Amino acid sequence: MFLRLTDLIDPPVHLKIESYNPAGSIKLKPAVRMITALEDERRLAPGSELIESSSGNLGVALAMVSAQRGYRFTCVTDPMSSPANRKLIEAYGGRVIVVTERDENDGFLQTRLRLIRDMLVANPKLIWLNQYANPNNVRAHAETTAPEIFTSFPRVDWLFVGAGTTGTLMGCLRYVRAHAPATRVVAVDTEGSTTFGGPAKRRHIPGLGTSRTPEITILDEIPEVVVVPETETVWMCHRYARRGLLFGGSTGTVLAGVDRYGAEIAADAVVVAVSADLGERYLDTVYDPDWIADHFGQSFHDQLYRHPEDHL
Repeated sequence: MFLRLTDLIDPPVHLKIESYNPAGSIKLKPAVRMITALEDERRLAPGSELIESSSGNLGVALAMVSAQRGYRFTCVTDPMSSPANRKLIEAYGGRVIVVTERDENDGFLQTRLRLIRDMLVANPKLIWLNQYANPNNVRAHAETTAPEIFTSFPRVDWLFVGAGTTGTLMGCLRYVRAHAPATRVVAVDTEGSTTFGGPAKRRHIPGLGTSRTPEITILDEIPEVVVVPETETVWMCHRYARRGLLFGGSTGTVLAGVDRYGAEIAADAVVVAVSADLGERYLDTVYDPDWIADHFGQSFHDQLYRHPEDHL
């Protein structure tokens, strides 16, 4: 499904909505692909124990698929993940472990990964899916997300993709190199992420950004990167909420990235952006006034809620 946004830049932006699958996000695609690959390799049996590090959406998708196929699942996450996602994982029968110690880059990823490695040593029966190094994370999007985009439009001039583990990004790039080399692919990252070598900074909104470059990320193959401050993410989410569209944090970041490129994009260009999820799972964070004041300051909060005309 594509949503045509005519009020962001000229030309319209075709937003690929990935939230209308049973898991509620784009992460169902790599979840199915990674688990199916293990089954094809005969590494799984009824009752097998899977473990993964996730800020939320992949954890939900893996918990759903594991429940359907008879596996046990543990998600290692951190306080940035939404309470809604943690409850969904548990509702599917998954186990949630929340780490609280920040790593050397002021994030939580390295802490999550160290815990998983310790758990693998303690329990050799655990199977780590490892989305950060798993080639099936990339293949899932090269085989589904990208073809869905390029069969929907006669041409795509610009494609904006958020960068978390970079599975969606690298999968789309792989497809573009083979089938649509004229398309300009822009990776959208969040300020404070170190994925592309930027300085580490404390981040508050899950979904995009990492505190280390994932193994599946091939930096030399990524032609363009735009970095978005989290305040712009919040502005963008609230801008569209007040127009009747509730987007997730990563979608707000991607749209803010498109907005930053607006002056470079020709009026007759075909622009596509990927929306990983919608906003219901962010009601306790991006859309909560107290959370915004706590994380971005009272001044930003007041401007956001008292002067909505500034971003409508």
